[in-house]
Amino acid sequence: MTLGLRRMLLAGLALLASAASAHEMSMAEMDLRQVSARDFVWQWTASGRGPAAEVLKPVWPEGCNAEGNLLRCGEAGLLGGLTIQGVGKRYSAALLRIHWQDGQTRVYTLTSGQPTVRLYGSADDRRGIDEIASAYTALGFEHILLGVDHLLFVLGLMWLVTTAWMLVKTITSFTIAHSITLAAATLGWVGVPERPVNAAIALSIVFVAVEIVRMQRGHAGLTVRYPWIVAFAFGLLHGFGFAGALTKLGLPQDAIPAALLFFNIGVELGQLAFVFLVLALFWAHRTLAAQLPRWSALAPAYGIGSIAMFWFAGRFVTIISG
Repeated sequence: MTLGLRRMLLAGLALLASAASAHEMSMAEMDLRQVSARDFVWQWTASGRGPAAEVLKPVWPEGCNAEGNLLRCGEAGLLGGLTIQGVGKRYSAALLRIHWQDGQTRVYTLTSGQPTVRLYGSADDRRGIDEIASAYTALGFEHILLGVDHLLFVLGLMWLVTTAWMLVKTITSFTIAHSITLAAATLGWVGVPERPVNAAIALSIVFVAVEIVRMQRGHAGLTVRYPWIVAFAFGLLHGFGFAGALTKLGLPQDAIPAALLFFNIGVELGQLAFVFLVLALFWAHRTLAAQLPRWSALAPAYGIGSIAMFWFAGRFVTIISG
């Protein structure tokens, strides 16, 4: 790896050290509760980065007018397009929960790519699969690209493989494993506490970093010969992390399988984009190779391991502090 390229990589790793909650997404939440046939009470109920009302503005369907926190609609009721302006700036998404008088609840996720949802005046929202596909694919793609801990693990796996076929097997194994636990946890078949999972994810990165150092020192063990096994084992763990993020985003109750599928597709697309970017950097390393001190070859692995230990320490403190 060239000196400039290595410096760029180390600088990037240093910047990532401050992202102790790297896998979390910025989310604002709104509740919209029906109180009569034409009237609704609305409010922002949660936001991760300051008051949502400062940067997010709801544009109500035609025929609906807000008087403070009371939304009055015409004879058609809550019918038409509802837009949240400002999504994609401070907040990556806005979660809208509509509580209908008959007890049903509908959940919508709005993003910068899809800031508008179509409402149909009742709990029977008749949403098209294209709306769900667009919203949840974008959210999955964004989550993996913002999930620095997951990406560092993938980077470590790529450092361990020695052939193109082994890389395919390793990435495929990781994908299959985290897809299994993502589905199982999201559908409620398995429940795992979020904080211990996040701490364990950080330790999985430390493990891979140690294996990289061992390989570079000539101690190639089972992990180097069969990295796809490690990818599968820890992929199960990372799937629980993905599920935690998806649960926070919320799922449309009438289309949970579809939302889960497209979120996972988005995750895979983002993961592939990252893999191709790293492969391009590796190609640049081979093309522009320079003679560097031997110790510098260990720097990226130590950088990855140090960042992961920093994350683990912070997450472990949150566990013991309750």
